[in-house]
Amino acid sequence: MFDTKIRVAAACAALALAGTYATAADVDYTKMTPQELAEYLIFEAKGYKFDAQVQTEGATAKDRLVQDELQKVCTETRNKPSPEQAAKISAAARESIKYPEGDIKLGDWKKGRELAWSGFGYRLDPNFDDHKKSAPGANCYNCHEFAGDRQGGTIGPSLRNYGKLRGTEQPVLKLAYGIIYNAHSMFPCTRMPRQGAKGLLTEAQILDVMAYLFDPESPVNKE
Repeated sequence: MFDTKIRVAAACAALALAGTYATAADVDYTKMTPQELAEYLIFEAKGYKFDAQVQTEGATAKDRLVQDELQKVCTETRNKPSPEQAAKISAAARESIKYPEGDIKLGDWKKGRELAWSGFGYRLDPNFDDHKKSAPGANCYNCHEFAGDRQGGTIGPSLRNYGKLRGTEQPVLKLAYGIIYNAHSMFPCTRMPRQGAKGLLTEAQILDVMAYLFDPESPVNKE
């Protein structure tokens, strides 16, 4: 009963915000599952501004609601895919990675630090982020801590002394590049964004972030 009341209240609130005036006579919310109710409020009751502008050229806010196959599997399994599902996710992620030609060369660690500590990027209209004025950040700080000069998140592992502990041999750099490009290649259903696969960071930006992790002069490796 309590769950039903919450769902009905949520439905009424969303409909009011959307400027619609459907009543219980129009739709019986109490007979809907939570998923059915959510889909109704978003897709049918106009509880979401589908045509809101986003930074990706030609895309709208509606595109942000459509899950790809990987997201569907991770959602349905609550980020705990079966071994078979995990293997498929990792294989598809590895196929998505586009490595730089030749040896991987680190970029500018100072630019990488700015990217790692920037959450600028993908808000919706009317307060969307203008990428012509400022490039999207990598948002790494939300999940990782890097060095003592700044406090980061703890959802992901600490990256302190990352390069100092691992070295800069090509296999190590290639592995790190692949994880940043599409972390599902190593960690199926991870919370880490698919920075390269989804076009969030360019090749040059990924190499800058890697420099922040590996360059001996980076504060990450100064402890």
